[in-house]
Amino acid sequence: MSEEIKYAYLKSHPLFAHESEQMIKDTCQLAKVKTIYRGQTINYGEGAYSKIFLLIQGKVKIAELNDDSNELIKDILTAPDVFGDMSLHGSPSLEEFAEALTANTIVCFFNAVDFKKILQENPFMAIHYANMVNHKLKKLENRHADLVFRDTKARLIRFIKNWAHTDGNRIGDKIILNNYLTHSDIANVIATSRQSVNVLLNELRDSGLLCYNRKHIELNDMRIWN
Repeated sequence: MSEEIKYAYLKSHPLFAHESEQMIKDTCQLAKVKTIYRGQTINYGEGAYSKIFLLIQGKVKIAELNDDSNELIKDILTAPDVFGDMSLHGSPSLEEFAEALTANTIVCFFNAVDFKKILQENPFMAIHYANMVNHKLKKLENRHADLVFRDTKARLIRFIKNWAHTDGNRIGDKIILNNYLTHSDIANVIATSRQSVNVLLNELRDSGLLCYNRKHIELNDMRIWN
């Protein structure tokens, strides 16, 4: 991977957007780039080999498996974002992993110890990183509140709203989503069964709120989805 391509990838990420050209060039020496194909998983490593990943292109799900091999999806990330050993202490959850949801997903990654040193030497970038971690914690808090206070249908509607906000394309009076998630994926995000998701999506379709197929979801009533 050429240094020019690494530079372009890092410069495109919000963490590096306001850093100097020389700083980014120096950082390129520590960064590695990888293309991940749909369905391919990424492990974070551990100890001195734990890693932090910058999501440059594409989408990934952050998930873990329980003792019965049931999957829990913790988050769906759309580029640009960051994941991996977020604490930078060399002790990420060994059960957690990332999986590419789109073809040709691109990540830049660093050893966590190297990335920690980069943050220590660049305070503005460290503040931006802390804000990104804080945003992730708030998302987890909101999901916990949803599980306590919302029923399954309300959680599904809220999930679709958030999905539309981060990844939807507005066309006229509709919002179009590329449907890269299976019903099982959605079920694992909102803590329900695949069958329940299928029933509820059919209810929303029959009420005219959305249309969906394997490739796209079309949201029709902006009073509901805005």
